[in-house]
Amino acid sequence: MKTVTAGDLEVAYLDYGPSDGFPVILLHGFPYDVSAYYEVADALSKENVRCLVPYLRGYGPTKFLSGETMRSGQQAALAYDLLAFMDAMSIQEAVLGGYDWGGRAACIVAALWPDRVAGLVSCGQGYNIQDIPNAWKPAPAEQEARFWYQYYFNTRRGEAGLSQKRKELCHHIWKLWSPTWNFDEVTFDETAQSFENADFVDVVIHSYRHRYGDLDGDQRFDEIEAKLANCPSISAPTVVLEGQDDGVNPPPVEDVDRPHFTGAYRRVMTKGVGHNFPQEAPEVFAEAVLSLLR
Repeated sequence: MKTVTAGDLEVAYLDYGPSDGFPVILLHGFPYDVSAYYEVADALSKENVRCLVPYLRGYGPTKFLSGETMRSGQQAALAYDLLAFMDAMSIQEAVLGGYDWGGRAACIVAALWPDRVAGLVSCGQGYNIQDIPNAWKPAPAEQEARFWYQYYFNTRRGEAGLSQKRKELCHHIWKLWSPTWNFDEVTFDETAQSFENADFVDVVIHSYRHRYGDLDGDQRFDEIEAKLANCPSISAPTVVLEGQDDGVNPPPVEDVDRPHFTGAYRRVMTKGVGHNFPQEAPEVFAEAVLSLLR
């Protein structure tokens, strides 16, 4: 593991492959960490690709540089962190891959800073940018039920639950979101160490409250959020990966995200895979990345 000072953070990250290889940045989600990409990064490094896998804000050894910085989990903060990381690593352009929170950061950078993105692999929700102005509109009842954890985190009880029972809660989420993935406890326990970050609870709670307009964001990111409210399109060549057994975002038959992409685009649905796509189907994820580098 290495660290680099980038923006608001001292970012901890894994570095695979040759230093002069084309850079690929792989971004995890909630509640996961860099271990989701062990097999993917190892496979890509054997193809002379440089893979960088950072811990997001609030996870693992990554830490804020100042106690005064707002522990924001809003989407613009994640994108800001990704850009700052690229700048700190002197990376002008990279292929970005991610899912959940990490996929959101990747999609935002691809949409607003297209010159920095050579290609995009987005898992689960292909167009993973939150439409916060319309977040108050209810979804179909079945989907609302899948979002129980988001509403839970918008309560005092949910914040206490995440703080006091975070490992138990996240384990339950893993099982619900990836019902056909037979992960073992050693695998989960390795990731769960990352939830002990001192800022994990604050960042997670802010993320799930801000997205519904129930908490203000960091004012420094107001301009980014204003641009995201217009649902900007993504021009980078994109592969969207969707697990057919995703327990929180089951893929619809119709590709509703396709209109948001203006460049080369491919959608791949994979049987027997849930929400944690890169850890459940690393070979499919790695091949998607390589297809953007050929």
